[in-house]
Amino acid sequence: MFTGIIETMGAVTAIHQEGGNVHFTIKSPISAELKIDQSVAHNGVCLTVVALGGGTHTVTAIEETLNRSNLGEVKEGGRINLERAMKADSRLDGHMVQGHVDGTATCIAVDERDGSWYYRFRYEPTEEHLLVDKGSVTVNGVSLTVVEPVEDVFSVAIIPYTYEHTNFRDIRPGHTVNLEFDIIGKYIARYARLYAGKM
Repeated sequence: MFTGIIETMGAVTAIHQEGGNVHFTIKSPISAELKIDQSVAHNGVCLTVVALGGGTHTVTAIEETLNRSNLGEVKEGGRINLERAMKADSRLDGHMVQGHVDGTATCIAVDERDGSWYYRFRYEPTEEHLLVDKGSVTVNGVSLTVVEPVEDVFSVAIIPYTYEHTNFRDIRPGHTVNLEFDIIGKYIARYARLYAGKM
C-alpha cells in the first residue's frame, strides 16, 4: 500500500529484455536503502526489487504490466517517480494507493498559471474508472485532486514543489502517464453494479 506522496526520482541506467519481461535498473537516492523483495512504486506501478548494487536497484516488469502502464515507453536516462510502501504507523498524507495501475492517459495540454501548472489528460473511461470533481486520482504515482472531469478528460493542478520533485516537469502534450483510480470509488462502483444485477 502506498500514499501517492513521491519520495524521490530515479534515473534509469539500464533496460534489459528477457522474453516478455523487462528488467529496469535505476539509480536513486534511496536505492542503497532498499532490500531484495521490497515493494516500491515506480511511476505508480508496484514492482519488486530483485537486485541491488552500486547505488542502483533492479525491478522486473512482466508483459501485462508493460501493456497496462507507460513503463514500456521508458528509455535509458528517463526519470521515474519512486515511493516505498507506507508504514502502518505513518500519516496517510496522500490517499490509499495500491500501486496497481488501471490504465494510461495521454496529456493533451499543459497550462502554466502564475507559478503553478494545470495538466489536462484524456483517457478511456469504463464503469469502474470513476473520476469525480475534487476526488482523488494517482498520476504516475502522484496523489492528486481531480479538476473539471468531463467524460473522458480531466485536469490536475501541480504546485511548484511537486513540479520540481516529480517527473511532471518532463510531461508534455502527447506523453503517456499511468492512472490509478480511487480504490474506494472502484469498490462502490462494483457493488452498485452487483446490486443492480449487471454482473
